[in-house]
Amino acid sequence: MQIQIKRIYEAPSASDGTRVLVDRLWPRGVKKDPARLDAWLKEIAPSDELRHEFHHDPERWNEFRARYWRELDEKRDLVQSLLDQAGNGTLTLVYAARDTIHNNAAALKAYLEKEGRQA
Repeated sequence: MQIQIKRIYEAPSASDGTRVLVDRLWPRGVKKDPARLDAWLKEIAPSDELRHEFHHDPERWNEFRARYWRELDEKRDLVQSLLDQAGNGTLTLVYAARDTIHNNAAALKAYLEKEGRQA
């Protein structure tokens, strides 16, 4: 199982495998065809409330990640779908945030890796 994350503003590459946008909102200034996405799974993104409270503040990262993981616990079908895709090859979680460390794709990647080890 290989899961990676990548900003949508970075050029797609063959090594990306399956590319899934995991943001609730479509990224500003991005056209759909050049993004080369296989899916847009907006339902897996953090709730609007959680996203607004976090507001990409690194000081709120641990709380955001814990609350987001609780939300993901309630989305078993979507989580399993991503785990299945990762089991079939490289899965790239695509996101738009500027912060490459403290973002929902990074939290989702860690969650998926934890769930994958438990399976």
